[in-house]
Amino acid sequence: MDTRILDGVALSRKLRAEWQGRASALAQAGHPPGLAVLIVGQDPASAVYVRNKIKACADFGVRSEQLELPEQTTEAELLRHIDRLNRDPAVHGILVQLPLPKHIATEKIIHAIDPAKDVDGFHPLNVGLLAAGQPRFVPCTPAGIMELLDAAQINPWGQHAVVVGASNIVGKPVGLLLLQRGATVTFCNSKTRDLAAHTRQADILVVATGRPKLVNADMVKEGAVVVDVGINRLPDGSLVGDVDYQSMLGKASYVTPVPGGVGPMTITMLMINTVRAAEAAYARAHKAVNVL
Repeated sequence: MDTRILDGVALSRKLRAEWQGRASALAQAGHPPGLAVLIVGQDPASAVYVRNKIKACADFGVRSEQLELPEQTTEAELLRHIDRLNRDPAVHGILVQLPLPKHIATEKIIHAIDPAKDVDGFHPLNVGLLAAGQPRFVPCTPAGIMELLDAAQINPWGQHAVVVGASNIVGKPVGLLLLQRGATVTFCNSKTRDLAAHTRQADILVVATGRPKLVNADMVKEGAVVVDVGINRLPDGSLVGDVDYQSMLGKASYVTPVPGGVGPMTITMLMINTVRAAEAAYARAHKAVNVL
């Protein structure tokens, strides 16, 4: 079988070209999109992710504000920063880089972000809107996965989708999106018995576990679409996904590479969510002026 690559780099480039025009239009109207990124502590992986997001802002034409806070920052101090950003009309998106230090309650921080500025899509109100099929902001990685499927004209309707990993960030929302697009969805987690028996049934297989090369060719059926969300650094410094990529070649109909698959799409969807938030804020402000 000829396995096709779901190229996140190429699709990101195409989407950015489309959405940069919308960001530019807002800037010309005196309302440039703004994203604030908060990072607490010195987690090396988080630092890399934040640098990539700030670089994407510059490329995209989104104004960025980066707050690097020390590890000992208290929960109350972080909440004060979020409150200030919630009230700042120049900030349209607020992103708190996870994980947070253990002394800070992650849920409390997420709940404190204005849902209209929650470009990660993690606030309970936005999660509820997604579950109801009326999303405001779709979490960035699941949104990027759906864009990859759409670009390859892979229609989930009537397909059996298996999602390995049931996190609030990836697994649950991507399962909801696939369900809303007509797929029959099976969720698997760390307690699933005989994982391979489930993954072999998948027409569309999404793997997001953080376990290097967990899924190999023996665990997928011929012609399956395989989406690998994982990115893991091995002791030799190389990056691999949660799927054994080489073994998928000739077995899967489509597969995402690592790196270069889902990763670039995640950052692109963050930029798109920020532009959408800025457009919504501009529309609200314009409506208020017209009413007056």
